[in-house]
Amino acid sequence: EVQNAIKAENSNLPPERRMEFRIGVNSGDVMVEGEQIYGDGVNVAARLENLADPGGICISGTVYEQVRDKLALSYEDRSEQLVKNIARPVHVWRVVPDGAPTPARLGRKYWRRGVLSLTGLAIILATALFVQHLSFKPPHISISIPPPVEKNQNPRPLPQQSGRGAEALPLPSIPSIAVLPFTNLSGDPRQEYFSDGISDQLINELSRLGGLFVIARNSSFSYMGKPTKEQDIGRELGVKYLLEGSVQKSPERIRIGVELVDAGSGAEVWTQRFDRPLKDIFAVQDDIVAKVVTTLGLIFNREQSKVPEEDSRQHTTNLMAYDDLLRGTEYWWRFSEGDARTARREFEKAIALDPYYADAYASLARTYSNSVLFGWSQNPSADLKHASELAQKSLALDDSHVEALTVLCTVDWLQHRYDEAVAECNRAVSIDRNYALGYEELSSALEVSNRPEEAVQAAQKAMRLDPTRQDFYAFFVAAPYTGMRRYQDAISLLKRHLAVYPNMPWAHAMLIIDYMELGREQEARAEAVELKRISPHFMAHVQAGVLRDPIGQRRMEDDLRKAGVQ
Repeated sequence: EVQNAIKAENSNLPPERRMEFRIGVNSGDVMVEGEQIYGDGVNVAARLENLADPGGICISGTVYEQVRDKLALSYEDRSEQLVKNIARPVHVWRVVPDGAPTPARLGRKYWRRGVLSLTGLAIILATALFVQHLSFKPPHISISIPPPVEKNQNPRPLPQQSGRGAEALPLPSIPSIAVLPFTNLSGDPRQEYFSDGISDQLINELSRLGGLFVIARNSSFSYMGKPTKEQDIGRELGVKYLLEGSVQKSPERIRIGVELVDAGSGAEVWTQRFDRPLKDIFAVQDDIVAKVVTTLGLIFNREQSKVPEEDSRQHTTNLMAYDDLLRGTEYWWRFSEGDARTARREFEKAIALDPYYADAYASLARTYSNSVLFGWSQNPSADLKHASELAQKSLALDDSHVEALTVLCTVDWLQHRYDEAVAECNRAVSIDRNYALGYEELSSALEVSNRPEEAVQAAQKAMRLDPTRQDFYAFFVAAPYTGMRRYQDAISLLKRHLAVYPNMPWAHAMLIIDYMELGREQEARAEAVELKRISPHFMAHVQAGVLRDPIGQRRMEDDLRKAGVQ
């Protein structure tokens, strides 16, 4: 009724004066403290609101089960989504506008001063202009890292503990830091993409400095919105220092507050506020990086922590192009087909504004290569060709662009150019030794190249740089274990991965192979049914065809076909 009423009012207004609401509905625990409302119930509802179309409604799977047969509405299944600050994927349903809406009445509202725990519906409404974009990022799980696996050595499985409270990780021998997501103080949640983007850019710049150990974005951002002590974050991530901050953006000015904290003691090492014209945002980022590195260099007296001389990389000076890149990056991190298309449009806009923007070409290239990798592509050959061309354009502008190099790595191993793929990823991680995605992609290239021991070691390096995603990286250890014929260990890791990421078709395929090799055909067939449900067009010869080893190809294809995958 609310959305229908607003739609009726909007019909009498010119487009530029229309106001449209997004609504997210979830059922869960809510905590109330004074005027503040928080808890997973609210967090999930807020993320559902972000997923809703302007003028639309998204509900959680919990709510759907409660109302599916009670309201005269139609629903569209949007599958499970990874959303920010929530430990597991959320099943999302869209309320179809053409359904005949019947109002759902909320019960009494319980409220009092102090702290109050509620269990009920958490409903988030946010006004949003039709053209505005909202943002969120995926959650992740804590990690402890197993030692590297040597050839012919029995593997040590990943530890079972995950989440907060995992054992402390040892500090690296060089200065170590995590950049936590900067707080958006703009008073507009739609500006969160900008504050997140500032944090992301600082991570990227610090990562390229050889004398620093820098935690990857996914792990740093897993603490967003969570009241966690600096000492706990430092212990869980295995770093000595944390960089925290806030961003307040207005049409003309940018205000950034930054604080460097000793994670061991919680003591402030350095703090500074920047109040500059918005056009100076790039200079502010450079100043922050220089100050952090100088401070750490003084503390550790390490030659390699000196501020680097001005490099020749092709950055943009176009604020609108930069803004489009940040928006596109936020959509990309949602890891869904629709959001990937939106990210692609944002990156294309950035390139249209600045045809010499290397970052935008690399990010756009990634949308094409991963559309093939994730099974979204309608024309894989054309998309891989386009990804390669865009990555080459990025490298022509910046010959050390690590994302462009990893895109080429993906394209090459998918097209059976195995040695080139490994060389490109090795170059990427030699340029940026903190590039977790580079090690992840290197692990894949090594695994399909029939170099499983090296693949495990590359995956473990990624895991140390991105220590809150133990369950995600379980796949990248399991896949080479399958190649090493360590099937039972692979099964344990794949089950762990699929418990958090149940819709990953390649993981189901590997599990089928492991079951078949152990003679557990009934379990393999059950997995095949699930694989076909998740990915109806998945084909055995395509999965097996990426392998370099012809014997491994035949064994994999035979196992998949015998289990019922065509």
